[in-house]
Amino acid sequence: MSTVLYETRNRVAYITINRPEVMNCVGPATAQELVEAWEAFRDDDSQYVAVVTGAGEKSFCAGFDLKQFGSGGLPQSPNEVRRFIYSHPGFMGYTRRADIFKPIIAAVNGYCFAGGLEIALCADIRIAAEHAEFGVLNRRWNVGLGDGGTQRLPRVVGLGRAMDLIITGRRIDVQEAYRIGLVNEIVPGDRLMARVTELAEAICELPQGAIRTDKEAVMRGLGTPLEEGLRLEGSTFMTLIGQSDFYEGPKSFAEKRKPSFKQDD
Repeated sequence: MSTVLYETRNRVAYITINRPEVMNCVGPATAQELVEAWEAFRDDDSQYVAVVTGAGEKSFCAGFDLKQFGSGGLPQSPNEVRRFIYSHPGFMGYTRRADIFKPIIAAVNGYCFAGGLEIALCADIRIAAEHAEFGVLNRRWNVGLGDGGTQRLPRVVGLGRAMDLIITGRRIDVQEAYRIGLVNEIVPGDRLMARVTELAEAICELPQGAIRTDKEAVMRGLGTPLEEGLRLEGSTFMTLIGQSDFYEGPKSFAEKRKPSFKQDD
């Protein structure tokens, strides 16, 4: 039985971690399935938006499966671990890569801890159920953030709040997550997937070219000096200008008609 479900509907790819019996924790096999799912979405021109979530109603993802780690499920020597880190896309799947410029939404349906939080941070938008909780709970087991958490969390919530969560390892409820900007929207649990699907399909109705070049400019420009960031923005904008759809937008506006983009064919 697959531990990751990959389904597509209406140009939206749904990636579901399917291990509810262990709070959707990710082990090596699940991580590999996540890599394959993310690569499938990245390379499929017919899919515009991805939604990542966890099976069941209790947990989005409670982190890496420490039982498998502790029982020898991963490289044990420092050299083996070092080689794994630098050659593999991530302990939690595709978390150590940043080459997907299509929109990603996380539907956080419960516990979002440790590596699970790192998966959620890979998304551009996080919508959470009312009962969702968050935290760097791996702190208590002396397990570091190895899937981008130290880099993405400060970019999302700011340095001070990120350091609070990273150092203390405390768990926070969804209201605090919303207050600090970790969550974009809170919805009742039974409305979560309907709301996420509504948003994903609305994004699919927009022209995709500008969304992708703008996302790429943001991601590549983070942490660079302003001058370099502006250069990157100009470079991605020039890529957009080279696409025929770029001219269709302004032309349809001038002619007061609905645009007809090739991506919709």
